Amino acid sequence: MKEGMRPNAAHAFRRGLGLVLCVAVLFGTAGQAAAQQKKNKKDTPAPDNGPVVPMNDEQQIDYTISTMLGAWQVGDIEKLRSCYADDVAIVSAAYNPPAIGWNAYLPLYQQQRARMQQVRMDRSNTLIKVNGTSAWATYQWDFSGIVDGQQVGSQGHTTLVMEKRSGKWLIVLNHTSATETRPGNSGAPAQPH
Repeated sequence: MKEGMRPNAAHAFRRGLGLVLCVAVLFGTAGQAAAQQKKNKKDTPAPDNGPVVPMNDEQQIDYTISTMLGAWQVGDIEKLRSCYADDVAIVSAAYNPPAIGWNAYLPLYQQQRARMQQVRMDRSNTLIKVNGTSAWATYQWDFSGIVDGQQVGSQGHTTLVMEKRSGKWLIVLNHTSATETRPGNSGAPAQPH
């Protein structure tokens, strides 16, 4: 007991000191546990949040188209690649020979994408037809963006032929055609594929 303290005050002091030490130990242990848990989260996959509702073929194809267009817009080559077959044939709206194979298409896409900023591609009027492990989809698109420093807008149609390979729908033919440049926009229409 500290000199000059009454017995009840000394007892209260020790009890308070003990409480402070217990809280410090608890927070220290909790902090270590939280740090360990955070470290373990990085090493383990995210928890399963319940059953996943399987998509039918038409929904899978629609999802693949959305993934492809999203990746095309932002320049995500890895995601874009996941939508195309190795032997894809791509016919662009430009009067160029078809690009046969992913490796032939990739440098063309990269050259085109390097010229664009603030890209936006909206899809509408999508029709999908599935026949076993083959399918086709057609949709209209509306493009806007800055190409070579100028605001450009164009519209067109794309038809995709797809095959289900190893359980995944892949684009094997992408045929795109553009309509005339929208009124009020200067420059040639952008070639989205």
